[in-house]
Amino acid sequence: MTTGGEHMPHVSAASRTVDVSVAAPAFNEAENIAASVGEWREYLEGHPVIGAWEIVVCDDGSTDATRAILEELSRECPGLVVVGFTRNRGAGAAIAAAIAATRLDWVALLDSDGQFPIANLDGFLDRIRRGEGTAFSGARIRKADGLPYRWGSALSGAVGNLLHGTRYRDFNSIFKVVYGPLFRALPLESGGMNCSTEITARVVELGHDWIEVPIEHRERGGGSRGWRFWRGARDRALFVGYLGYRHWLLRRGVLRPPAAPPTGSPAASPAASPAVPPTRSSARSSTAPPAASALSGERADLPLEAR
Repeated sequence: MTTGGEHMPHVSAASRTVDVSVAAPAFNEAENIAASVGEWREYLEGHPVIGAWEIVVCDDGSTDATRAILEELSRECPGLVVVGFTRNRGAGAAIAAAIAATRLDWVALLDSDGQFPIANLDGFLDRIRRGEGTAFSGARIRKADGLPYRWGSALSGAVGNLLHGTRYRDFNSIFKVVYGPLFRALPLESGGMNCSTEITARVVELGHDWIEVPIEHRERGGGSRGWRFWRGARDRALFVGYLGYRHWLLRRGVLRPPAAPPTGSPAASPAASPAVPPTRSSARSSTAPPAASALSGERADLPLEAR
């Protein structure tokens, strides 16, 4: 495998900044979303290494005040872009839609429940500027989830590593920082909570190595999980089995290997560039990547609504 080779994006000079899109799904996170967006914005605005930035949140058909809170926040935060579904479609669909709506060089994938502090990015930025790779994943030092969730994650991660010939410490971590063109081109299929597992597998299929960076993981800020444990465990087992079967078919040549997306070097931003977010109109009017239109099988009765 490779961390990028000749196509690896390079932001080498210490005087350069990194342009970052934060992408996150949200479902019934009314208790957490304002605090999460506020924390993200404060970090992105104040960090000396971050140049242009944006926050893209996909509301997954929330039935509480999540969407209304996001709409209100977007009125006073030009860097916040809100997209969403008319009804709940699952975390995987929301993650894919949020990623597809980003437009900057690097995409940081977070969750909206407050479990992954955005300050974890401190451990990623210098590696990005040194051009160490195209895909970085946060390895949770101590998982703040309950014991059954930790066991389930450990088991599925072990199976994922076995199937793909890898040895990642945290195969299922959702906290990922990936070069934008690569991330936006991934053909994601997961409709539920297994999207982070699928992202890890898809990038490996394309021949890239993940670079793991230790991160902090904390308890939810409030509210409850949007999925039930036993149903989630069943779905994860089925999905890991599907990924394994797919990997076996790829190795036997029954399936064609996925085409590698373009990963040319993005232009680095001079340090003198002001760390200001894009305007909401520019974020909305930017051309969607080729993968966006087909992502998650968009249907006419479930439109993706962009602010």
